[in-house]
Amino acid sequence: MSTTDRRTMLQVAAALPLATIAGDTAFAQAAGAASGAAAKVAPPKDVTRQLAHYLVTAKYEDLPDNVRKEGVRTLLNWVGVAIGGSRHQTVDIAVSALAPFSGPAQASLLGRRERFDIMNAAFINGVSSHIFDYDDTHLKTVIHPAGPVASAILALAEMQPVTGKEFLNALVLGVETECRIGNAVYPNHYDVGWHITGTAGVFGSAAAVGKLLKLNEQQMVWALGLAASQPVGLRESFGSMNKSFNPGRAASSGIFAAMLASKNFTSSDGMIEAKRGWAHTISTKQDYDEILGDLGKRYEAALNTYKPFACGIVMHPAIDAAIQLRNENKLSADQIERVDLKVHPLVLELTGKKTPREGLEGKFSIYHAVAVALVEGAGGEKQFSDRAVTDPVMVALRSKVVPVVTRGIDPAQVDMTIVLKDGRQLHRHIEHAIGSVEMPMTDKQLETKFSDLADGIIATPAIRRVMDTCWNVESLTSAAEIAKMSVSA
Repeated sequence: MSTTDRRTMLQVAAALPLATIAGDTAFAQAAGAASGAAAKVAPPKDVTRQLAHYLVTAKYEDLPDNVRKEGVRTLLNWVGVAIGGSRHQTVDIAVSALAPFSGPAQASLLGRRERFDIMNAAFINGVSSHIFDYDDTHLKTVIHPAGPVASAILALAEMQPVTGKEFLNALVLGVETECRIGNAVYPNHYDVGWHITGTAGVFGSAAAVGKLLKLNEQQMVWALGLAASQPVGLRESFGSMNKSFNPGRAASSGIFAAMLASKNFTSSDGMIEAKRGWAHTISTKQDYDEILGDLGKRYEAALNTYKPFACGIVMHPAIDAAIQLRNENKLSADQIERVDLKVHPLVLELTGKKTPREGLEGKFSIYHAVAVALVEGAGGEKQFSDRAVTDPVMVALRSKVVPVVTRGIDPAQVDMTIVLKDGRQLHRHIEHAIGSVEMPMTDKQLETKFSDLADGIIATPAIRRVMDTCWNVESLTSAAEIAKMSVSA
């Protein structure tokens, strides 16, 4: 660059507002280099198109064995939580509200008898799968991947032929898409208040449905672009029915995007990476290598985890510690003077509700989570019900729970000290809670969870059959069998 060119660039930069410079990555990069600052790496071109190319060309046979296995576990867990949540009043309300407007009876509502059009069925199954906050979690981004994706493609599988292998491939690709896109903007995007399961989940749904619709590369670009125009979900919704709305809406919005794209409804070709596209609009961080790096080699879908406790993931280490100490020492609530917790700031930020009034709020109360774990020795759906939250024993004990933000504690850790009335102190440090990548739930534990959730909703003999069908999804000639077997008798 000549001296004249450099001087001109700096003069232009000085004349522009700072926000304008900051918003234009390429210009800011050039200006920084010209002034002698360390230049940032230019964002890759055609992020949306490169991702679309991968999605339309990726084959089931390309999936490594461990990724296939995790995809199957993701499916089993999702079907279980969707059946389990199907009778919650949130789902009853959604069914009642949408029934007058539902189109043809194309798809099943898991755990229920009603059938809705695929858009509304995907929405309701997505709500049902998330209402207990018991679904899968990609811990790097706290995205709950299956809700938006599985809800969408299972509904579609009842409308058109989809083999089990096609279904599993689409599920993995959808999870991969939403988690990679989530990685690109997390944590900045999440920190300002977006519910990333909805905002990134819509990409996963669109990608997976687009795969099953056999979109070409350009159509997949448009599907991702239309998904980018539909971010849904704010963290303010946590503790209300609205939280489960977000993955449900991401599921139906993804179908919407892919269906339109299949008919050549256009969008920008750079909706993810453009200056005024999705990533720049909703986040101050854009790491496009997280989207494109090692596509087909590094699988975020292999890092999916499954909750042993029906609540916010950041409370799991504390519940794990409380249950261990309770069982080892045969504790009762009347023995406890105080429970001291050393926690990461995210714990209080996400789950700092001191006086939850209903079960949904209890899922975001570290105070209730520790109290109920100490009293009942569990953290399942029943421990985060209206009954548990209003139990006088739990109410009294949660006032003795004292979480303190402590430097050096990771979000996946907790340091717990229980002070007893007789002066004894019981201590437990959790490095990795059960259900984490390091200590995953076993297949048997997933089956126990599934059975507990489905009990009383579908016939007892059907529970085993549905689980076996999920485990053997790759051999199915029609993935719709999963839905047909998972409805109420």
